[in-house]
This record gives sequence, C-alpha cells and structure tokens, in this order.
Amino acid sequence: MKEKVFQESIKIIAKENLGADYFKLSLSSPKISHSAKPGQFVELRVSDANIPLLRRPLGVHRVEGNTFEVLCEIVGKGTELLSKKEPGDFLDVIGPLGNGFDCDLPSAARQLPILVAGGMGVAPLIFLAEKLAERKTKNSKFKIKVLIGAKTKSHILCEKEFKKLGCKVKIATDDGSRGFRGKATDLLKKELSTVSCQLATVYTCGPQAMLKAVAKLSGAHNLPAQVSLEAHMSCGFGACLGCVVDTKDGYKRVCKEGPVFWADDIIWG
Repeated sequence: MKEKVFQESIKIIAKENLGADYFKLSLSSPKISHSAKPGQFVELRVSDANIPLLRRPLGVHRVEGNTFEVLCEIVGKGTELLSKKEPGDFLDVIGPLGNGFDCDLPSAARQLPILVAGGMGVAPLIFLAEKLAERKTKNSKFKIKVLIGAKTKSHILCEKEFKKLGCKVKIATDDGSRGFRGKATDLLKKELSTVSCQLATVYTCGPQAMLKAVAKLSGAHNLPAQVSLEAHMSCGFGACLGCVVDTKDGYKRVCKEGPVFWADDIIWG
C-alpha cells in the first residue's frame, strides 16, 4: 500500500537549544505525526527567498501525539536559517518520506536490538528506541543497548532520552573526554564479543565510514543489520537521482528506497 505524503504549513510550537550548534524543533502536524515511522524524514523549506533554493531533509526524531520533533546541527546557510526560527513561526514541510527501519525483528528469538549512533546519527534512533521499547514492556528478557559515539563530551546527544526508555547506554568519544576512548564501532566490537549474536539485531545511523564498519562487523558475526544512510537528498521524491547508492540489485535512491537499507544489500566499495 502506498504511504501518504503530506505538504503543510506547520507551526513551530517549541524550540530547544542543545549547545555545540545543536537544536531541536517541535512541530504540530497530526497528519505527519500519525503517519511517520522510525527512520523516515521530512523536507523543510527554511526560507521564503530563493536562497537557499533546496529544502533541508531532517529525520523524524520523536513523535508525541500530534507533534513531531526534528534534531538539527548548524552546518551551513540552510540550517543556520532554520536555527533562527522561533515558536509561533511556520515552516513549509513535506513528509513523511522514505522507507524507515523494520521494527519487526527477523525472528522471535532476537531479543537484543543494538542501536549504534555516530554524532547526529542519534536523530532517528530515539524514535526507533521508543517503538522498540513497546516490545520491551511485553517481554522482560527484551533489552535495548545503545552505543553513542561523539567527537567530545559536549557533542554527546540524547543520552538521557535513551536512558528514560530503559535502554542500556554506553558512550565513546574520540578524545576520551567521556566514556570509552575511541569510536562507536570500537564499542560495538567489544559488545559483540560478550553477547549471544543469535539474539542480536543491529540498527545504525551516522557517517558513511562508521556505517561501513558496522556493516563489516555485523557481517562477520552473521548479524542482521539495518543502516540509515546519510546523503544529499535534494528533492526527497527520487526524481533528481542525486542520492543514489550502489546495491546488489543495482543503484537505488536513498530518499525513495531508503534511507534505511539492510547492510548486506549495500556495495560499500
């Protein structure tokens, strides 16, 4: 069944500055909120002017009732303009777009989802953790582990939110200022040496190099893994072909067939 996509002028109802150029917006839209699935994204028009011309794609961070959130980092002119928006302002938004995470685990025996986030890769994983936590309430053996990687302690995002959901969280920082010194993939390697891989499924979002490393580790342990790819999704509908990725079944569009793929379907190069 074809999923519905909406275009609306949506009111910002809350804004939270998170430090280190990160901020979060809460947007009021019953249609998008009730339709969105973990891993999907929205396209936001950040200015009424022609510059910047293209919308900005942002993953759905959380959904609560008629409201959904987006998490953003200021990295250019578009996100800088978005950061200046305030509660009461309206944004032209298209969504939800793309294919999200498969929350129905491959087997009833799989009771250990492992979420691996690199930097802003935490953005869609909170929504996923919320959905997975619903399963946790029905199965006392079900455990969610979250591995967060960041450059330094000031760049760690969403640790408290994951913990509120009952997730077991481990931190890695490049400079060792918090938690394990190293990458999130180093934590994953350690984690996979201590758990029963027959019970685990990996979900991950972050930089391309991290996703490639997660895919390699998961494959070595014969683990199913889903990766949310980051790409320049200019149109969001698959028309411009600007975000194609090479897969075992040929080139696919990250914005249309993705952004979530099974890791072993991707040709990583």
